Amino acid sequence: MSSENLHAPRERLSKETLHMHHAIVSLMEEMEAVDWYRQRADDCDDEQLKEILLHNMREEMEHAAMVLEWIRRNSKDFDANLREFLFKDGEISDH
Repeated sequence: MSSENLHAPRERLSKETLHMHHAIVSLMEEMEAVDWYRQRADDCDDEQLKEILLHNMREEMEHAAMVLEWIRRNSKDFDANLREFLFKDGEISDH
């Protein structure tokens, strides 16, 4: 998915909607990079390279967390849902 893959004409979208779209696409790309680095590390039999790949994976997690925090700060709905579900004990589906 690219940031040009909009579902409505760009000129009809608010600046806020476009910003949120860019953030969501960026979050998806960061999470995909986390997955790629983890798979490559699992498949790697060179310990030094494996450590580099895992380091890179953790950097992508940092990027994803930063974008997620921007989303939380800029969307009351995301903020409410993240506050309800994140950093809680017990079953995730019990709310």
